[in-house]
Amino acid sequence: MLLSGLLLPGPLQTPYPSLPPISAASLRPRAATLRRAGGGGGGGGTVPRRRLEVRALDAAQPFDHESRASDLLERRSKLKIAIIGFGNFGQFLAQTFARQGHTLLAHSRSDYSDAAHSLGVSFFRDPHDLCEEHPDVVLLATSILSTDAVLHSLPIQRLRRNTLFVDVLSVKEFPKNLFLQVLPPDFDILCTHPMFGPESGKDSWTGLPFVYEKVRIGDANGRAERCQRFLDIFEREGCRMVEMSCTDHDENAAEIQFLTHTVGRILAKLDLKPTPINTKGYETLLNLVENTCSDSFELYNGLFMYNKNSTELLDRLDAAFDSLKKELFANLHDILRKQLFESAQSSLERASN
Repeated sequence: MLLSGLLLPGPLQTPYPSLPPISAASLRPRAATLRRAGGGGGGGGTVPRRRLEVRALDAAQPFDHESRASDLLERRSKLKIAIIGFGNFGQFLAQTFARQGHTLLAHSRSDYSDAAHSLGVSFFRDPHDLCEEHPDVVLLATSILSTDAVLHSLPIQRLRRNTLFVDVLSVKEFPKNLFLQVLPPDFDILCTHPMFGPESGKDSWTGLPFVYEKVRIGDANGRAERCQRFLDIFEREGCRMVEMSCTDHDENAAEIQFLTHTVGRILAKLDLKPTPINTKGYETLLNLVENTCSDSFELYNGLFMYNKNSTELLDRLDAAFDSLKKELFANLHDILRKQLFESAQSSLERASN
């Protein structure tokens, strides 16, 4: 019996008051499909097969409340991050940010639109256009030396008043003080230092240190939660999260970073070459030269100029080198004196005999 032959006295009410009633018209299939029997006369043609589609009103709906709540929670965990300075390090961070599903914007003095497109990042040549996108986070990944000029060039008046500003510079007191001087008091500030880069972190960030200080984070409108969501990016990648003041960071970094770069660049001045009899220790020195000199001199100069502890470290390094030379020459002097006087005494003894 054809469904079109069913007679319903009136609309069929469903057990769900929020759903509309079922009418006869909604049950009537397309007549053109069901009337194809034979060649139009009385022949014995076959009715073409048509997939029967049953829609049960009490079946689980694909967009139920639980599913929608889960999707909403997932969306709320994502951030819109604007990366200012889209060079090597900015692109390195963007790869992980994009993989975790965050929306990314970028601006840089150079045109990195092709690189940005390949990473799924929206590139803006004009910072005004970027700021009008109202990112949740503005991340400064510029060089140390250009940070001041770049920050002053941003039209921060086009941003939301509680935007979170983050830096990833290798020095920390300088950007902290700069942010506090330039940014309005409603803006949040998070100073960070991922102590790894495109080479050391190319395979994994697991166990690599990530240092941060929550300089100024408001309590209202989920601002603390937004800050934590940004930190969660690095925690999810397995970083060793280290909360430390900017002052303590710079004191430690002077020895950890600046000293390492200084020794590597001193060795580079010696123009060391591999030899057929390299030892493991010598190989370590060659690797140190390669790793430190692969970074720009601008970075090294920034570590010196914007960390007040670096000057003291250079003085200590000079004093240590002078002390070591004095110790060596003192031993040499004692040996020479001993040889000289022993030789003279032997000559006198031979002469007296």
